[in-house]
Amino acid sequence: MSTKPLVAATDGSEESLRAVEWAAREAVLHGAPLRIVAAPEILPRMSGFSIGGPGPATVTDILIQNRDRALDAGVKRAAAIAPRLVVDADPLSGPVAQAVADSGSGALMLVVGSRGSGAFAAMILGSVSRYAATHASCPVAVIRDETTPPRRLIAIGIRDAATSQDALAFAFEEASQRHAALTAVHAWHGPAAEEAEQDAAEHQLAALLADWQAKYPAVQASHELAHGHPGRVLAGLSARADLTILGGRARSGADHRGPSTVTHALLNHAHGPVVTVPSSR
Repeated sequence: MSTKPLVAATDGSEESLRAVEWAAREAVLHGAPLRIVAAPEILPRMSGFSIGGPGPATVTDILIQNRDRALDAGVKRAAAIAPRLVVDADPLSGPVAQAVADSGSGALMLVVGSRGSGAFAAMILGSVSRYAATHASCPVAVIRDETTPPRRLIAIGIRDAATSQDALAFAFEEASQRHAALTAVHAWHGPAAEEAEQDAAEHQLAALLADWQAKYPAVQASHELAHGHPGRVLAGLSARADLTILGGRARSGADHRGPSTVTHALLNHAHGPVVTVPSSR
């Protein structure tokens, strides 16, 4: 049982509520409490603007009401999935992307939807999910619209040994929890590597997995080398994985330059949940 909570962000859209459902199942799996968060999106020059003439119902008031309704809907959805789960609702304030990313501090995992409902909401929630996936200090799961039955496979993209240790720890633990197999993939984009380079990369990948296999002997682990853009290779693999994990991003507070091309491609084209894991190195 984990004392760390899972945190799920919602804006009240059906897409984000499906992410809450996913988070509720994960909380049960990990024996963790669930914390549901929502923040009002205050747009520039809208604060204090009245709707329908004079009165107390300003845009800010309405957005806060929408935030609170989103939290209520999230709590009800989680309760329907896991009636005995300990659920807490936490209203956030401030810039929504930063508030959601910061809400993952000390969490087992932060769960967000890939987009909201409608063109405007899709733009807002999409920016929030991308920001959280690259800035939060905990692993961030971005949940796609598709819902599929368990496949008992965890996929992880490996960039290098130094920056992949935290992601591998997360991946092996998730595979162990789910009684799933694990496949690690190293892909490169550009000219084909020489045979000696491929052999060296495969040897390093096998040695990296062997260290973790010793800690998780029940997890069946394999590795693959692929020539192609890593994001697209992982997106293809995600069609048969329960989770597709990407590591190597800096922890919150480090120099952030936005999502890498690999992260961007995977978040845009994955067929299932994607988890980005920060590196402590």
